[in-house]
Amino acid sequence: MENKEKNSNPIEYIIDHMPEMDLIGRIRVFFRWIILGSITGIVVGAIGAAFGRAIVWATGFRNEHDFIILGLPFAGLLIVFLYRLCKDYEDKGTNLVIKSIQAGENLPITKAPLIFISTTLTHLFGGSTGRESAALQMGGSIGYNLGKLFRLKDGNIKIITMCGMSAAFSALFGTPMTAAFMAMEIENVGIMYYSALVPCVVSALVASGVAEFLGAQGEIFAVNIVPEFTIYNAIFTAILAILCAVVSVIFCDVLKTSGRLYKKFFANPYLRVFVGGCIVAALTFISGTRYYNGAGMNVIEMALNGDAPYFAFLLKIIFTALTLGAGYKGGEIVPALYIGATFGCLYSQLLGFDPALCAAIGMGALFCGVTNCPISSLFICFELFGFKGMPYYLLAVALSYTFSGYSSLYSSQKIVYSKFHNKYVNRDTN
Repeated sequence: MENKEKNSNPIEYIIDHMPEMDLIGRIRVFFRWIILGSITGIVVGAIGAAFGRAIVWATGFRNEHDFIILGLPFAGLLIVFLYRLCKDYEDKGTNLVIKSIQAGENLPITKAPLIFISTTLTHLFGGSTGRESAALQMGGSIGYNLGKLFRLKDGNIKIITMCGMSAAFSALFGTPMTAAFMAMEIENVGIMYYSALVPCVVSALVASGVAEFLGAQGEIFAVNIVPEFTIYNAIFTAILAILCAVVSVIFCDVLKTSGRLYKKFFANPYLRVFVGGCIVAALTFISGTRYYNGAGMNVIEMALNGDAPYFAFLLKIIFTALTLGAGYKGGEIVPALYIGATFGCLYSQLLGFDPALCAAIGMGALFCGVTNCPISSLFICFELFGFKGMPYYLLAVALSYTFSGYSSLYSSQKIVYSKFHNKYVNRDTN
């Protein structure tokens, strides 16, 4: 019987029987995960690079043709139509990917083209959203269906789904270290899926290389002034980190409240997305600026230079909640980085600290506060800003993780172990 199973699917047999194998067998398993991780990295990396270029094109076109923002309500109608055409009536976004890894829920292959097209449309017409959460959905869908194609069993399909998430995040943001660990860290707070370490690292590195080869560029921000880490500077970092944790809780609550209110007052998804588009377009022209449309990477650069508007963080929360709550697609992670950067900039303007360092601390702290991924948050600081500010980022991430409590962008995320005690809690996030 065992020989029959081995012959029917040798890749699956070797992976499943790894603990019982000698050194030669484990080497074979290693090389098979290298192959599967590389395939996932190549496929998802190429699609991720195309997705990144589509977002860049959409942003550039919108900046050159400002009137296109008036078409946001109609773009929303098209997005809802596409999802319903594919029988995706209740889109769960990144929560579905998390559920797939936790409980093996099905990830249809249609999820990838849907999120690609709908996120590009949202950015083209000026919705306030990001792209990395969309990448997690797209990569997870592709990875899951590659696992089905290779006839992997459930446990290994979960691993290759994580590979897809790592590859897509890495291809889009150019941060393979963060991407590899975030895919293993985001599903359950307090535990890490280390069985996926090698394939996730391989897929993230391969995808990053493929994206770079295809012309996609990662993000790097300059933080040139890093003062000595004194007790005084540690205190100012701690205060900023705790304030960012509070802002992260507010951001998560506003996003979820917005979605509930939209559904309460506009049960029809077509009406909901149309009204939401009208509100965002109207607020855009009332504000007199385009700082709050799209991902807002230009405003993050302004924050690092100390030039961001005082209340940019608050307006970004409002614009993003109004966009995503109405049913437009994209992500919450870049808006979280935007909010952290602009809040850190405000903190520097009020107290006289270096704006670039405060913005970097704010980005790392907000990222951690909304995702509950402290290791990934520390790594993204290193990859975006360099290692020089390590003590600042380390302290900020630790405090934000603690003071953000059990809030999260993702309702499917589980708090397996308490943040405050050495205790198994296994509770839902707020």
